[in-house]
Amino acid sequence: MNSVPFYIGIDISNDDFAASIFTDPEIPIKTRTQIPNEFSGYEKFESWLAENQVQTDNCIICLEATGVYGESLCYFLAAKGWKVAVEPPLKVKRAFPDKGHKNDKTDSKKISEYAYRYFDELQFWRPKANIIEQIKVLLMTREQLVGQRTASSNTLKALRKKVVQTPLANDIYQKNVERLSRQIHKIEKELEKLIDKHPDFKKTVKFLDSIPGVGMLLAANFLAATDGFENEMAFQYRKLAAYIGICPYEHSSGSSVYKRPRTPKYGPAKLRKLLHLAARSVVTHNEQFFLYYQQKIAQGKKPKLVLNNVSNKLLKIMCAVTRTQKPFVDNYVSIHPQFTHINP
Repeated sequence: MNSVPFYIGIDISNDDFAASIFTDPEIPIKTRTQIPNEFSGYEKFESWLAENQVQTDNCIICLEATGVYGESLCYFLAAKGWKVAVEPPLKVKRAFPDKGHKNDKTDSKKISEYAYRYFDELQFWRPKANIIEQIKVLLMTREQLVGQRTASSNTLKALRKKVVQTPLANDIYQKNVERLSRQIHKIEKELEKLIDKHPDFKKTVKFLDSIPGVGMLLAANFLAATDGFENEMAFQYRKLAAYIGICPYEHSSGSSVYKRPRTPKYGPAKLRKLLHLAARSVVTHNEQFFLYYQQKIAQGKKPKLVLNNVSNKLLKIMCAVTRTQKPFVDNYVSIHPQFTHINP
């Protein structure tokens, strides 16, 4: 990607946003604050850009990933042909020393400078397909309902152990657990319907389901995390493992600084949790993974480390199945091409 003359940084909130125009370290940054976070504000923002000779073909607009706050603006800008990059807030924060004032104006300036400094690493935002958005919302809703059901179930168990029973309270919590279970089941059925409506999704999810420990829920989260298997991470295991937060990183320097490699544990927590649960399942019920687990434990490896290794193995298989569009084959052995050559 080639450099452009203008870099626009946006710090957005629920009600309004601030925008800054960065051109060069030697030129003062232009900033406008309190732009309404609604359609009328977006039009005013476009007019302000035009007044400063900023056009769709000579700038990059960058903002932090703030959930739904910036979603409408991103859709508006993308529809008008603007190049929009949405970056992780932690990545932007780490690019600058933690000192000085912090407000919407200074934050938008930092984001504009960040876009200037890291323009070659920016990933352009594009609207996701409606079906992907629906799947993501259903997965998020299911997760919240499962948490509520767990809380109600735990409270019910505690109440039933009390010496003095309160039938009304017990009945309320029991009915709440049953209601939440029905809603969760309904969401799961809707997820299956949505995936079945898309032939490519249906086929790939079926292939993923053939992998030991990988069910519909893990496959659906994998689908959502890779934007319907269109993101390059769906086929590149290392990038996806780093994104999920299950890739161990070394921490050592010389002979005096050394810590055990650790996983950062950031990224989509739900997908990381489901991979961990799948790993626990296969080391119990799958012979190959069971033998691998026992072998590593016998070598003195910690159980958590081995389970993380199994999570990485499962993710690697999922990426391979998605890339090749072939189902998982038990006892499959990869043979290097040099060993398949037959001498005359």
